[in-house]
This record gives sequence, C-alpha cells and structure tokens, in this order.
Amino acid sequence: MDDTEPQKSYWRWSKQDFLPEESFQSWNNYVSALSQTWFRFKDRFMSRSDDATETDELRKQSENDMKRCLNWWDLIWFGFGAVIGAGIFVLTGQEAHNHAGAAIVLSYVASGISAMLSVFCYTEFAVEVPVAGGSFAYLRIELGDFAAFIAAGNILLDSILGSAAVARSWTSYFTSLLNRPKNSLRIKTDLKDGYSLLDPIAVGVLAIAATVAMISTRKTSYLNWIASAINTAVIIFVIIAGFAHANPSNMTPFLPHGPEGVFQAAAILYFAYGGFDSIATMAEETKNPSRDIPIGLVGSMSLITVMYCLMALSLSMMQKYTDIDTDAPFSVAFQKVGMKWAKYVVAFGALKGMTTVLLVGMLGQARYITHIARSHMIPPWFALVHPKTGTPINATLLITIASACIAFFTGLDVLSSLISVSTLFVFMMISVALLVRRYYVRGVTSTENFLKLVIFLLLIIASSMGISAYWGLRPNGWLGYTITVPVWFLATLGMSLFLTQQRKPKVWGVPLVPWLPSLSIATNIFLMGSLDSDAFIRFGVCTVVMLIYYFFFGLHSTYDMAHQQQKLQSIKVKHIELETIENAGAGP
Repeated sequence: MDDTEPQKSYWRWSKQDFLPEESFQSWNNYVSALSQTWFRFKDRFMSRSDDATETDELRKQSENDMKRCLNWWDLIWFGFGAVIGAGIFVLTGQEAHNHAGAAIVLSYVASGISAMLSVFCYTEFAVEVPVAGGSFAYLRIELGDFAAFIAAGNILLDSILGSAAVARSWTSYFTSLLNRPKNSLRIKTDLKDGYSLLDPIAVGVLAIAATVAMISTRKTSYLNWIASAINTAVIIFVIIAGFAHANPSNMTPFLPHGPEGVFQAAAILYFAYGGFDSIATMAEETKNPSRDIPIGLVGSMSLITVMYCLMALSLSMMQKYTDIDTDAPFSVAFQKVGMKWAKYVVAFGALKGMTTVLLVGMLGQARYITHIARSHMIPPWFALVHPKTGTPINATLLITIASACIAFFTGLDVLSSLISVSTLFVFMMISVALLVRRYYVRGVTSTENFLKLVIFLLLIIASSMGISAYWGLRPNGWLGYTITVPVWFLATLGMSLFLTQQRKPKVWGVPLVPWLPSLSIATNIFLMGSLDSDAFIRFGVCTVVMLIYYFFFGLHSTYDMAHQQQKLQSIKVKHIELETIENAGAGP
C-alpha cells in the first residue's frame, strides 16, 4: 500500500468493503458475469496460484500485517493446546472396552503414526508457504481455486461445529466439577428435542476465548502456556497414579478382539489427534518459520503421541478392559482403587484441555477465514487485520458468532452426529498436493511425465479406496488385499522409479517421498471408510450448498480478483520497461 495514501478506518461498512469486484457493481454486471459462468469456471479450474502470490500479494488485502511474535516454544504449546482436549479422557476407555482391549496402546501408536504422516506434509507446506491460509493456500497453489474452496468450506464448517460441541462439553464438565445434576446449568425450553436445552455458559466461554484471541496473539500464547501446562500436569498425574496402582494381570488377554479391534479403535482415536493443522495457519506470525514450524509441529505431535500411549497403558494396567467405564473411564478407575477425589482432578484437566482447544481453535479458524477473504472467495472485509492488535478481528467475530449461535441451541448428541469426513478429506488432499508439488512444475514438466503422475495418483487413490471398502465389507477377509495392496505399492514404486522430482524443498521436507505422502493418502482414506454413512451424507449435502454459493458468488469474485491482479502486474511490468528505456535514453 502506498505510504502517502491516508489510513482507512478499520471499522467501515460500505458496499465496496464487502463487494468491491466488478461483477457486483450493478445488476447488469452480475447478469453478464452469470452468463460467463462456464468460461470463468474453466479459467479458475485450470489456473494455479503461486508461492509469491500467496505470501506477498494476497497479504496486502489485509492492509496491515499480523505481528511476528511466535517462536518454536510457543508453537509446541499451541500444539498441546490445539490437540489435547476432553476426548483423551473419554475415547481411551470407550475404545479399550469396545474394541481394542488392553491393546489400546497399539491403537494409539497406529493412529499417532497416521497423524504424523499428515503432520509431515503440513510442515513442508507451512515452511515453504508461511501464510495464514494453511491448507487453503497450499491447495490453491497445487490443485487450484476450486479444490481449495471445497476443502476450505468443509473444514471451516467442521471447525464451527467442533467449537460449538467443545463449548457445550465445557458446560457439561463444569457441571460435573461442581457436582451438580447433568443439565442443571442449562435453560430448559419447549423447543424441539435436541435444541430444547439452551446453553448460555457455552456462549460465554466462546466469547471469552474470542476476546482473548482478538486482543493479542502473544497474550493468547501466554494464556495457552499456563492452561496447557496445567493440563499436562494433570495428564502426568493420571499416568503416574495409574502406574502406581497397576496390575499386570489386567493386560491379559492382550488382543481380545484381534488385530481388527486395534484398527477399529485407531480409526476413532485418530480424532484425538485433530487440531494440529491450526498450527500451520500461524506461520505468518512466526519469527523464523523454517526453524520454528518443524520443531513446533513435529515436536508437539511426537510428545502428544507418547503421552497418549502412556495414558492408555496406565488405564489398561489399572483396570481390566471389561470393567472400564465408557463414560468416565479414568474417574471410575481411580474410584475403584480408592482415589475417589481424583475424579475432580480429571474433570479439571478436561476443562482446561477444552479451554485451550477453544482458544487455539479460535486463532487457527480466524486465520483460515482471513486468507480465504484475501482471495475474495468471501467478502474481503473479513481479511482486514487490525492495525493495533495485529489480529484479524472481523474473521474472529464471524467464527465466534456462528459457533455461539449453534452452541446456544444445539445439543451435544446432534453435534456429535455431524462429525464428517471433511478433516480427513482435506488431509488426504494435502498429501496429494505435496506429491504434485514435488513432481510437477508448470512449464518445466513434460506432458508425458504429467500424464504418468496423474495415472499413478489415480491408482494410489483408487487402491486406497479399495482397501478401505474391503475392510468395511469383510473385516476378517484377506483375498481383496491381494489385489488392492499390490496396486498401491506398485503405483507408489512406479512414481519413485519413473518420475524425477521437479522441485526440492528449500529448508525442510517430507522424508521418503513418494512413500510417506502415498501412505498418508492411504491411511486417511482408510479412516474415512470407518465413518458411518451419516457423515458422508452431511459431507455431500454441505458440498452441494457450497457449490451453489461458489457458482453464484465465489467464482465471480475470485475471477475478478485474479484478473485485476494480472492487470496490475502487467501495468507494473510496462512501467519498469518504460523507466528502463528512459534511463537508457538519458545516458551519455
């Protein structure tokens, strides 16, 4: 932005702040834009962004920069805050009792490895493209606007629903900590079942988390340190106390439901690792992204995996899997060994965990929104960064108001049924995008190699879907794997042998490419297949709604934005050429 241009007020509400694109300046313009929908769609489908556009040009849409105030230490604690919520205190007992038995620790190892594969892919992108957009920016560069929009829309919807669910859970755990009846802090109404218990506390918790996130990223980091440290202390207490009352005989039988039980549990426990992608959105506020992001992301997830495994092992040794309570496993287990008071410690830890999940989630989701708005996929008013706080207040308000409205009315049972394939779908697409980034560079890669890459990717995705489908249809079968697994292996091997990597990461990269990204694609598709049909129905319905929005608004606003940038770039180049000619003419 030109330094001589007067500073605009952050709080402004004109039409130009929401709909500045040419297509929306009049009804005639809009009708004309709609008549060009197919042409514009082909343009946006085929075009790709680039690293410089995402990291430099689009950031100007925010008018002010976010403050670079985070280091690797902050990111490690943000990782703890984003990932460790109440789920670990409930899911461990539920899956040990129902599926894995004492082998629940192996389920955590399997799901931890799966999550780490996605972490590697996110880390390379976050180091190479350190912007607030996270997966949206990465997919725009490698797979285009359309793929980025579908992915971003779904993950944001999941984030809003997830924040609402965590806020409702916060009220439940707070009630438990006060030793009061289950819904005593909610307001009972005559509305439809599932929406009849109003939750003002959930709205208040969301409002407080949003206020902290809007005031300062640095202060949010300090608060997250404290809350996450307390939560970590509770987890260490649970581990030590559990091992102190361990009985090795509770570990037999170790595999009561066989290997399939271990993997069924792993598919559910994978969601206990969710939230790490929020860290990638903080790259723009990180002092040294190339050093801090790998340490923060990989370091925090490694420590979390170890802690989860130790918690699972302590519970299995403290109580036989058949006796583990599925609702409050640790509290009941401690009660059985004479530590009744420990249930309050567990409830307090879960409460702290949910607080940090909300806090860090609010940061990450707002930054997703900010970068999406920079591309004009949604009104650019949401891209503005406040000049004093250095935070995207408008984007934070959007997320908070949406989550609060849902949390106020909607019961936990309704929200939990809306868990979808969206997150896993985005993780899978990021792995595909990483392989595209490594093996394809526009204008450099030959058509023959491009076609080979497409074929290998299709075979990897199709064989992964086959593995997942066969597992769902015949959990105890093996014949189908003799076809699907070799196809996946040979497709990945073919990519390794017959294609040359066109681009190497500058600082930090995923090791063993293409094997680890290909394995990440397979594990994410496998885990998607473990979800029930309701999740896929909601995914389909939401995608249809998003497509309607895209073709009537997002497509035209991004088309105008992209072509405006091209015109400005062309004018800039001509200006430089003119200056060069004038300087040459003025020479001796």
